[in-house]
Amino acid sequence: MKVSYDVLKENNILILQIKGDLIGDDIGPRLVEVVSDAINEKMIICIIDLKDVRYISSSGIGVLITMLTKMRNVGGEVYLCSPSEHVKKLLIITKLNNIFTVYESISEAKEKISG
Repeated sequence: MKVSYDVLKENNILILQIKGDLIGDDIGPRLVEVVSDAINEKMIICIIDLKDVRYISSSGIGVLITMLTKMRNVGGEVYLCSPSEHVKKLLIITKLNNIFTVYESISEAKEKISG
């Protein structure tokens, strides 16, 4: 399944809505570029919506970690939200749930971040 993504920007928060399988390939560098551009615009909070992601490969995980590293290097943070059961299990197995803050929904993430 081809991956696509939507970029929303609100209240200095970058929201990336990813759809499809996150397997790195050509989408990885583009997602990292979106984060770099946001940082250049002084946005240091990124919410990644995983609601429509069924599968994440090891290179997809690499992409998430690269985005997180870029944000943390400027004092920012990346939050994951709405992971499917399968993706949730993957986050636990890879211990990424200890690295990323994971929320059940975008609205919960926004509430907690701005709170």
